[in-house]
Amino acid sequence: MIHHPPGQFVEVRGKRLWVEREGRGEPLVLLTGGPADSHFLMHPAFSPLADQFELIYVDYAGRGRSEPPVDGKVTFESDVADLEGLREALGFERWNVYGFSYGGLLAQAHALAHPTRVARLVLANTLHSPEMWQLNHANIAREIEFQFPEVWERILELKAEGVPSSDPRMRACFAVHRPLIRFFDASRAAPPDLSEEVNPRDMDLYFRFCGADIDWIIGGEVARLPDFRPRLKELAMPTLILAGRYDRALYPKLQMDFKRCAPQARFVMLERSGSFAHVEEPDTLLPLLRDFLTA
Repeated sequence: MIHHPPGQFVEVRGKRLWVEREGRGEPLVLLTGGPADSHFLMHPAFSPLADQFELIYVDYAGRGRSEPPVDGKVTFESDVADLEGLREALGFERWNVYGFSYGGLLAQAHALAHPTRVARLVLANTLHSPEMWQLNHANIAREIEFQFPEVWERILELKAEGVPSSDPRMRACFAVHRPLIRFFDASRAAPPDLSEEVNPRDMDLYFRFCGADIDWIIGGEVARLPDFRPRLKELAMPTLILAGRYDRALYPKLQMDFKRCAPQARFVMLERSGSFAHVEEPDTLLPLLRDFLTA
């Protein structure tokens, strides 16, 4: 059983967001991936940092225990606005931001819009544009085709019948990608804190946000995301960018765009991680974060 720190609902822009706080010290908000995941994806991997920082876990609107917007519409822009609203509601003049995957997109938008409110910024296994999101899924498809040709044949059969990504039959086929693509060590693919039972995902919201046929073509909010590459050089706060050597979705080759577009940032390739360094390589990641956040 994973025990979470005490939580509470915080009023943000007309709705209540579920927030859990752990530890004392400078605030560090941990932005989860998804875009349909709860904060469970981040806990308890970062708990060792609670001896030095106040960790802020948040469920985005309409995810986890948080309320959806009044109109029920979840957008990237509303998630970004909620993040600044949460900072104000919690009374922090500035905070440190760790953005993982989808959370890294929010972190980029927040830091560019409110640069004086972000003390230090960490972008971990994230994306910079709709183009990169599309390449992410192209990479996943290629890996399945090469490593699971029998599954790929079934995927192509379903596609020929017009079956979309949101259909359970197609989802079951694409599910083989997780241990293959997301982890350095495939045996780490289903630790307790990443299981569907502990970290349930709102798949209806996921497909509304990403497009009903996301495995083939991005849609929804994802297709309307900004391309942050031209602005990454504007990040004036200390910035750390993390990538996983064995992340076969967000390939190291794709992550090199961050290094080129944000030359002022520190870029670190984690050599024994896929997408989830906080699960696979905490003994490397956590000391790295301590050093960066206290420098």
